[in-house]
Amino acid sequence: MEKHEIRLRINVLNPLARVRMQVQEGKDRLLAPTETKRGRISFEFPVTVDLSSGKPNFLGPFAHGPKDARFIYVNSGSYAGQAGTGWNRRAKISLMKITAKQVKELIDTPGSKLEVTIDGVGRDGGPVCASVRSAEDGWRIIK
Repeated sequence: MEKHEIRLRINVLNPLARVRMQVQEGKDRLLAPTETKRGRISFEFPVTVDLSSGKPNFLGPFAHGPKDARFIYVNSGSYAGQAGTGWNRRAKISLMKITAKQVKELIDTPGSKLEVTIDGVGRDGGPVCASVRSAEDGWRIIK
C-alpha cells in the first residue's frame, strides 16, 4: 500500500463572534483552532492518504464519510462543545477535489500542506453549515 501522512489546514474567515468552532476528530473528539487572528481561525491536522488505487483515499480520525465522498467536519456551537448556545451546526468540507498529483507534490516537498479557506457565516447569517464551497479556488498547496 502507498500510505502517506499529509497535513491539512482549514481557514475559516469571519467566524461569528461568541460561537465556538472546532474540527471533529473521530466520533466524539474535537480539535480546537491552532491559530486565531482577527477575522480568521485556522485548524491544522494530519490525515493519511492511500494512493494504491491511483485516486487518493483519505483515512484517519478526521476523514468522515464513505471512501468516494470523504470530508472534514467543522462543528459550531453545541457540536463544538459550547454550552449555553442556540447554535448546533456542522459544515462538511469535501476532500474529493484533492488530486493524486497534489498529494505526490506534498510528499515530495517536506513542510508543505494543503490549505482551503471557507466563509464562517452561512446564507442565513448563522454559522456555516452543510456542504460548503471554498471561499477561494479550493485546496491549494502552501509551503
